[in-house]
Amino acid sequence: MKTRYRKWLSLGVMASLSCYILLGSATPAYAMHIAEGFLPVRWAAFWWAVSLPFFWVGLRSLTRITKQKPELKLLLALAGAFTFVLSALKIPSVTGSCSHPTGTGLGAVLFGPSVMSVLGGLVLLFQAVLLAHGGLTTLGANMFSMAIVGPFVAYGVYHLMLRIGNQSVAIFLAATLSDFVTYLTTAAQLAFAFPALQGGFLASFSKFVGIFAVTQLPLALCEGLLTVLVWNWLQKHGQQELQTLKVLEEQ
Repeated sequence: MKTRYRKWLSLGVMASLSCYILLGSATPAYAMHIAEGFLPVRWAAFWWAVSLPFFWVGLRSLTRITKQKPELKLLLALAGAFTFVLSALKIPSVTGSCSHPTGTGLGAVLFGPSVMSVLGGLVLLFQAVLLAHGGLTTLGANMFSMAIVGPFVAYGVYHLMLRIGNQSVAIFLAATLSDFVTYLTTAAQLAFAFPALQGGFLASFSKFVGIFAVTQLPLALCEGLLTVLVWNWLQKHGQQELQTLKVLEEQ
């Protein structure tokens, strides 16, 4: 048992070091999470209303998993920690803002998008309270982009790619596209809240997407590669858990 815990601990250390090697150290900057008080009240309330049903369904799924398969709690903790570490890394952007990876693709593949709505939501809550990364009034909007849309895209892409490619390619594309779609969603949220005087939503959306595309594209690719490395580690040292989740049987 001690050997097994050492393996999980080594994975955590490896993931953290890999994040810093691939992506660099976190720097003080304005985070890509929509900041506290940035959204108009009506839009902040709207995204809360949209996100809460997903969180409720995910909470029921998470409760069911922990009751029926308590041996998966460590893997659940790993998925949450992976999301926390990656999404806390803030990389300066060309505009003075910053971008960051999301880390939600791995958990979505393992446990499904509903569970990641809870894990991602808790990660965003802790970051807002402890790191001033995001905010409480904008938590609903940040949850929708990173903890709901991103995981659902990752889950769909993964199962689609399994039919036409191997599992490593499916994992890579799931994590990469989950990251980038999260930022497209955030850009859309900001464009809805702040449409351009000339051109409206589309002009504003194009502007927000362009701001982050330069840094977010390479970040998404790095996140995909890192997620594949972690997946390969799990295949070697966490086969029992992966077999319990039946993800190895899909190869």
